[in-house]
Amino acid sequence: MDIIISIILGIIQGITEWLPISSTGHLLLAEEFLHMSVSNEFVNMFKVVIQLASVIAVIVLYFHKLNPFSSRKTPKQRWNTIELWMKVAVACIPSAVGLFIDDIVDEKLSNYVVISLMLIIYGVLFIVIEKWNKHRKPGVTKLKELTYWTAFGIGCFQVLAMVPGTSRSGATIVGALLIGVARPVAAEFTFFLAIPTMVAASGLKLIKFGFNYTGHEIAVLLTGCVVSFLVSVFAIKFLMGYIKKHDFTVFGYYRIILGVVVLGYFLIFT
Repeated sequence: MDIIISIILGIIQGITEWLPISSTGHLLLAEEFLHMSVSNEFVNMFKVVIQLASVIAVIVLYFHKLNPFSSRKTPKQRWNTIELWMKVAVACIPSAVGLFIDDIVDEKLSNYVVISLMLIIYGVLFIVIEKWNKHRKPGVTKLKELTYWTAFGIGCFQVLAMVPGTSRSGATIVGALLIGVARPVAAEFTFFLAIPTMVAASGLKLIKFGFNYTGHEIAVLLTGCVVSFLVSVFAIKFLMGYIKKHDFTVFGYYRIILGVVVLGYFLIFT
């Protein structure tokens, strides 16, 4: 049964990590109906580590674009790739500060009220920002046009995602759109920014939990990671194809509906 649950959670993680709809909100709702026979500490670690599998999907899909040592790139293209990584590093600076208060935030804010409110608030923001964007042209339409200050600004918005229910991709995309970044660039930079951010977060969780697993726990963890990776590949491809023709408004409405559902469920049944 734990393996089946890990498959379901891997699917939820793979879809919701990259779409700006909050993996936390979906996993919270799923956990109300799905209960593993392992410890709560393992479940908390499991949810973070399967995010790492989602990041590997980004590395696989964008390996050429992210590889500064590719022999198929010209010297200028290699430098552009190195500069992209430097901008990612700059954008990670605010998140590095956030790592020190991660446990406090989890303890104080990981509840259905906060998660529901963040789902609704950011849903409204998506709708409002997209309506506002209809009357202006983005100032940044290519990754190489991102300045270091713009990257840092997007990184500051990523810190907001520490509040459960916000959505890491949702916070960074909202921030990027506000700054004047085009949707495809905002989405791609969000993907790349996730690599160091989530690797660091997953590494800390693994260290805190330790590396003493039973065979059953290893099977559960590996299953969740594999499923999360495979589903993430399709989710990323879907999002990049979708935003070429559509805006993020539909995700805003979805977040509002989900927030109301989560809040209503816990108020009525708990």
